[in-house]
Amino acid sequence: MRRITVWAVCLACLGAMPMGAADWITHSGDFQRTGWQKDETKISKDTLKNLQLLWKIKLETKTRSVYSLYGPLIVERAITDRGFKEIAFVAGAGNDLFAVDADLGRLLWKKHFDWHADVPETAQQTFLCPGGLTAWPVLQPLPQRGRGQAAPPAAAPARGAAPGAAAPPAAPAPQRGGGGPFAIRAIYVLSGDGDLHAVNINTGDDLAPAMKFLPPNGKPYSLALVNNVIYTITGQGCGGTPNSVYSLDLTDPAKTVRSWRSGSGGLWGTAGAAIGSDGTIYAETGDGTYDPATNRYANSVVALTTKELKLKDWYTPSNAEWLYKRDLDMNVTPVVFPYKGRDLIVGSGKEGRFFMLDSGSLGGADHRTPLYRSDLISNEAVDFAGAGTWGSLATWEDSGGTRWILAPVWGPKHPNAKFSVANGETNVGTIAAFKVEERGGKPVMTNAWTARNMVTPAAPAVANGLVFALATGEWVRQANDKEGGLFQADARAEKSAPAVLYILDAATGKELWSSGNQVTSFTHNGELTIANGRLYFTTYDNMLYCFGIPMEH
Repeated sequence: MRRITVWAVCLACLGAMPMGAADWITHSGDFQRTGWQKDETKISKDTLKNLQLLWKIKLETKTRSVYSLYGPLIVERAITDRGFKEIAFVAGAGNDLFAVDADLGRLLWKKHFDWHADVPETAQQTFLCPGGLTAWPVLQPLPQRGRGQAAPPAAAPARGAAPGAAAPPAAPAPQRGGGGPFAIRAIYVLSGDGDLHAVNINTGDDLAPAMKFLPPNGKPYSLALVNNVIYTITGQGCGGTPNSVYSLDLTDPAKTVRSWRSGSGGLWGTAGAAIGSDGTIYAETGDGTYDPATNRYANSVVALTTKELKLKDWYTPSNAEWLYKRDLDMNVTPVVFPYKGRDLIVGSGKEGRFFMLDSGSLGGADHRTPLYRSDLISNEAVDFAGAGTWGSLATWEDSGGTRWILAPVWGPKHPNAKFSVANGETNVGTIAAFKVEERGGKPVMTNAWTARNMVTPAAPAVANGLVFALATGEWVRQANDKEGGLFQADARAEKSAPAVLYILDAATGKELWSSGNQVTSFTHNGELTIANGRLYFTTYDNMLYCFGIPMEH
């Protein structure tokens, strides 16, 4: 009876509440991978004086190499049997999913995904192929009021079911009223055995049987969910999984998995694939052979069709062969943004330069001529392991209509790269900001500012004229020249430093706030989450941190 009463009160209150939830549903906040939280209203320059560590919680998962917890996804208003809850969802490398009360920093529930594959879970745990869960999950987007929610996908046939056998019951349908907060909402999680799970965000229960998506023991990156199609990318060939972009249409009763193979280089931008305004899928490929005649597209930016993943277009730098020889992969998730009626795409990599592409023709007639190509911003030493730009990027537009690009820079800034504003020495790493401006009738990226020194910065995030930057503290050298082989997790962890959160003025890069020494460990592939006056990130020692503006009581 109490549960019915709580639900009745919640549903009655919803009628008087605004519908614009400030959720964070995927890596970088959206599927264009912008890192821009447009709905943040509480954190601003005026309120930074009140920003503090609100809580931290240890979430037990099996650490695999340098992988432990992934950054949280946020649902602002989940309707549970305990009333409204803002929930942070965190995936763990040990095939776990946690739901944490974002107001109180308390665990609501934990779900472990058992292994279901014909081969056992790999015992190998290197930083290149760690095994376990490696992809950020994705939340089912909340539909806008009045538009309703598409019917839930048909459930997959149960394992071992005979062909043509009746499928088990589908996921619960939305309640009366269409979509919105009345719908049962899913978070999709890809476990290390290659199964895709649809999990009820309120309870942690399965909404449908698991769907086979990838081979086991691979290394997929962050999931995307657009128009009921799930996307991911894979790299390093872990577990024998081909380096590919993958898709799965959740409304397809057959649950057919489609893929596009690079033919050579791995795909390992940490934010996964980026999705254009027309549904085009964009991804960067890493080191390997570039030979279109034999369908090999290493060190390229590729554009693929929605769902079927047919190659539409590509761009390959004119020095791709040299990049391959020096192990300077194009290794980030590109960022997509609208500009004068079309999408523009910005990418980068370990070489230390940036390129801007027009979605209408990524590389021109020869596929090797970008809209814009920067000079070297970093990596004068041609360092394959600890310099250049890694992971993903960010973008935002200020109140005057100027488009900005933000990038993590590892290692020293190139001495020839001049910026209008410099905020101190940048010999270990920084955040670099660029403006998109017109020159000769074409858009270019002009150097705007560099931030303070930061150790191995993650991709920044943006809200309210502020840039949020995480110095991950990770020591990222790979090759052990003295003893041979590669440095493994214990050596990397020992040489790493605690992460530090910085908040910068988005126009100048000036430091406005710092977390100081409040964090006790580094983070691998760190990424920030921003929602509703709070900043979140996770660290190697299985901690979830929440900084923010205290709630008014």
